[in-house]
Amino acid sequence: MTDHIPPDATVEVPPLGEAALRPIRRALWLTRAGMVAERFWRAFWPLASILFLALGAVLLGVLDWVLVEAVWALAVLVLLGLVGALGWGLMRFRLPTRAEALARLDATLPGRPIAALMDRQVSGASDPASAALWRAHQARMAARAAQAEAPQPNLQISDRDPYALRYVAVLVLVTGALFGTAWRAGTVADLLPGGGSATLSGPTWEGWVEPPRYTGLPTLYLGDQTGDDLKMPAGSQITLRFYGEVGDLTLDETISGRTGELPSASAPEQSFAVTQNGSLAIHGPGGRAWEVQVIPDTAPRIALTAPPSLSAEGTLTLPFTASDDYGVTGGTVTITLDLDQVDRRYGLATDPDPRAPITVALPLSLTGDRRMFSEALVEDFAAHPWANMPVTYQVTSEDAAGQSSAPALLAAPLTARRFFDPMAASLIEQRRDLLWARANATRVAQILRTLTHRPEDVFADMGNYLQLRTILKRLEAYTAPEGISPEHQEEIAAALWELATTIEEGDVGDALARMQQAQERLSQAMRDGASDEEIARLMQELREATQDYMRQLSRQAQQDGQDQDPSERQRQSMQLSQQDLQAMMDRIQDLMEQGRMAEAEQALREFQQMMENMRVTQGESGQNSSPGQQAMEDLAETLREQQGLSDRAFRDLQEQYNPNARRGESQGNEGRNGGLGRGQSHEGGQGGQSGDSPSGGEQDSTPGGQGEGGSSAPQSGADGSPEGLAGQQQALRDELQRQRDGLPLGGEEGESARRSLDQAGRAMEGAEQALREGDYAEAIDRQSEAMEAMRDGMRTLGEALAEQQQQGEQPGSQQGQNNRQGNSLDPLGRDRGGQGSDYFSRDTLGEGQAYRRAWDLLEEIRRRASERERSDSERSYLQRLLDRF
Repeated sequence: MTDHIPPDATVEVPPLGEAALRPIRRALWLTRAGMVAERFWRAFWPLASILFLALGAVLLGVLDWVLVEAVWALAVLVLLGLVGALGWGLMRFRLPTRAEALARLDATLPGRPIAALMDRQVSGASDPASAALWRAHQARMAARAAQAEAPQPNLQISDRDPYALRYVAVLVLVTGALFGTAWRAGTVADLLPGGGSATLSGPTWEGWVEPPRYTGLPTLYLGDQTGDDLKMPAGSQITLRFYGEVGDLTLDETISGRTGELPSASAPEQSFAVTQNGSLAIHGPGGRAWEVQVIPDTAPRIALTAPPSLSAEGTLTLPFTASDDYGVTGGTVTITLDLDQVDRRYGLATDPDPRAPITVALPLSLTGDRRMFSEALVEDFAAHPWANMPVTYQVTSEDAAGQSSAPALLAAPLTARRFFDPMAASLIEQRRDLLWARANATRVAQILRTLTHRPEDVFADMGNYLQLRTILKRLEAYTAPEGISPEHQEEIAAALWELATTIEEGDVGDALARMQQAQERLSQAMRDGASDEEIARLMQELREATQDYMRQLSRQAQQDGQDQDPSERQRQSMQLSQQDLQAMMDRIQDLMEQGRMAEAEQALREFQQMMENMRVTQGESGQNSSPGQQAMEDLAETLREQQGLSDRAFRDLQEQYNPNARRGESQGNEGRNGGLGRGQSHEGGQGGQSGDSPSGGEQDSTPGGQGEGGSSAPQSGADGSPEGLAGQQQALRDELQRQRDGLPLGGEEGESARRSLDQAGRAMEGAEQALREGDYAEAIDRQSEAMEAMRDGMRTLGEALAEQQQQGEQPGSQQGQNNRQGNSLDPLGRDRGGQGSDYFSRDTLGEGQAYRRAWDLLEEIRRRASERERSDSERSYLQRLLDRF
């Protein structure tokens, strides 16, 4: 057995053990040094943290920011903290012994070989075999101990510093070393009695002038100013510091305008703002004196450069210029109603309800110098009750000093978008009257009821009529018996605005109808004396609608004219390109800009007539048509029949609420049944003769008024009963399903069209169920959904067919030959006499001259047709030319 020696005891190492420890002497020394570092850091980390904080604060110049008294107080606290931390560390620090170092190093080795080397053999020492075994064991342990390496010291003290204050101290020190300066450490000496350069060389001073931040001017160091005059902005802050004995240096100034209790003129630190001209003097050794002139901060200025105008997007644009010596920082635009200039008639005759002025923030320049800039207020006031009424604009600007400019005033209308559809304009007027005064609610309800008296004459879409009837019922319910509340007033106004916007910007699916709507709105705008911006906006809408119509005609020409004889198509077609149309519309716009509105309106009517009569390629409808074209025609016929059925349901709904409505209807009213039975009476029988029909032509003898190429949906109920209408709806749904299954296209486009038709079929099924239950309002809603889904399907199908047609064309094909043959005609459809496509070419007449010449020809025809001295036959011929072209 062995006698083990504890590692913390002082023992004598046997000679063999001492010799075995020589290889690990260096590792043992490093281990002991690491243990010293561990114990020193654990004992004195508070002392190091306080030292780091104090030194970092000095390097950062914190002493220059606080009062001398505060510096002394901090110094005392730091000193007390250092003494306390030092005492706390001395009580806890203890140097490690050699035995502790051996035990630490031995713990890093497997089997603790160092402890084995220090053991003695107690039993069997006299036995030679046992002694030999002991020496072999000692030799193995010595070899293992020779491989020992010093362990890393453990400097982690998170258990003693859970808030990581040591890291804060290190951060302050590193920041001071990087961004501070060691020269600031010299200021500590100035705090000691009798220390610093001030005591050695006498009193001294320093000072700064800091202009207001918004001026962007730099800080001035007074010691560097060599002149006797100083100029500085109003509001500049002057800071002075006196060093040396108190009283050696004193301040004398008349630029702050301070009154009341003032600090001592010999105070070590002085700070005040400059408010007026005057003098600034420092009396004493090394003193200076200046005459100070204050640069005043003038108030900003603003001016309106033009009256408000209406942009093409329908927004008000109010241009202005603003300036300030240091820059404009804000402003407001206040708009108040000019009640004395309001035309107090109709709904405006009532005393208005109180309404707060409109206040809008002044727009500022996003880039550039704000000391002088030009901008424009752009806002949309179309929905405001004061839209297009006389108002007063008051525009003010502000600077960083809080000064406001003199207001710029302007009396002008609150320019906003106007509505040119008669029904939409009427709704907007009633909305304005309702918002003008809640007392107008009864009058507005009466006028709305008047507008809905004969809806078939004023509403193109019966859905809009139903929406207006709903608004009217809500208005009448809100008005009785105590008058309408402000909340209900805003609710009705919002509903009227939405309906008027829908009517004005109605989604017209047919390109020709959309173009006609744009033409009507433009014509109405010219009659109403609209502004140039409104005319330009409506003219752009007409251009876009015309382009859509031309594309539709082009697709129809490609589908209808593939198999037609080229010579026949050349004889029947009229060649009119997109450039021709643009030239004509440019001419109309030129006339409007020149103020020749009568001529412009006449030209617009002729343009409308020409577009309605124009066909890129004429041919027999339904003959030699492709499967895709036939599918489009069938869907269009089904859509017309669905519209007619919806009209019949609407009439029945109207009669539920107004049974006397039938008395004023004629027997030949097509609007009663729409496409399902033109010329039929209200009850479903035959109406008057052909002369009674709206078109003045013969009655259609086919059921439902469908033509030869139309769909063959049977009319399963000629009467106006709910069951009869439901039967007709079911027949239309079955026909739509047949057409859906027979669509000629596959792929993604075909599936998209089928999905739209499936949606239309489901809506038709809902309409059929509602008709059987006598719920006409629900049926009309479902029918509207069905028609919208059918339009989407037809639009998708048409685009797919057009793309397929374009991909199928090849150079040198019959279509290309037709186009070349068609180019041999002049803009009036006449043969160019063999001169071919070079006649009236751009190379001959110049860019756009061919289209201008065509327009000149039309004007010449109009001029000759108006001359009464010409013969009747000649004038009749010229009129026929105008009717055609």
